[in-house]
Amino acid sequence: MPRIPRMVVKGEDAIYHVITKSTLPGYALADVEKDYLVNLIKWMSGVFFVEVFGYCIMGNHFHLLVKMKNAGDYSDDELKKRLALFFRKNERVVEEGRLPYFRDKFSNLSEFVKEIKQRFSRYYNKAHNRTGYFWGDRFKSVLVQNGDTLINLLAYIDLNPVRANMVEKPEDYRWSSIGYHAQTGNRNSFLSTDLGLMGYNDMNEKERFADYREYLYEKGGLETEKGASINEKIVAKERNKNYEFTSIDRLRFRTRYFTDSGIIGTKSFVNSYYDMFKNNFGSEKVKRPNKVKGLDGVYSLKRLSNKT
Repeated sequence: MPRIPRMVVKGEDAIYHVITKSTLPGYALADVEKDYLVNLIKWMSGVFFVEVFGYCIMGNHFHLLVKMKNAGDYSDDELKKRLALFFRKNERVVEEGRLPYFRDKFSNLSEFVKEIKQRFSRYYNKAHNRTGYFWGDRFKSVLVQNGDTLINLLAYIDLNPVRANMVEKPEDYRWSSIGYHAQTGNRNSFLSTDLGLMGYNDMNEKERFADYREYLYEKGGLETEKGASINEKIVAKERNKNYEFTSIDRLRFRTRYFTDSGIIGTKSFVNSYYDMFKNNFGSEKVKRPNKVKGLDGVYSLKRLSNKT
């Protein structure tokens, strides 16, 4: 059965949730491997035309939440700077005729993920004196709308270690975007805090992070059908210590919508991108957006079961 073409938006900025898993049994990603993978993501995010919102490196898979940027917004001089970073110590002079190739490459989601995965595989195999594949099938990607959908998805990613009972507080897990924010102060502005939410344009980065952390704790403290929650005493302590809490929507999300949906966002967002990519689907029957249970105003392209 042929692969369904990946839904990739061309000629404009687009946000994607990427999930990829290891083919090895157990939890192959130990602390040192997680550190290496985070550094790879940071390196490649400086090379590619990409904006990183979030990530989480787990024991056998990782999540990335990124915006691929329109290559036409970058000058040749900027492209050459990124090429120098790409080749690092191997100083290579790229001929002018090759610039269009690299311009396309550095704005391509598949190329971005491929560079990360292949470089990590070579590192892992050399370190463990092995050969063969490290990653399983091709990565999953979900096209994501900014704003409310984006902050929900970012919280889902940052809460992975809590749900897995690995930590009590999300920022205690250092191989995640919330951990990077808390432990480094978002060093070098590696992570974007521009989530497209109303009011964020009037906030600085510190204020945006505080707002997101409040949202994350309140959402993480809700009981979930799958996985652990942040202890209510911890939530209360953080609330009293760090912010005056006002009511927010206590939305119960279903994680499969963030990993298995083809497109997720408002009804109009899903409809518009379905029209763009409807030839990717084998079925001739027209697909309609389906309301995501528990998320007000959020729709999914695919009809998923009620099971998580």
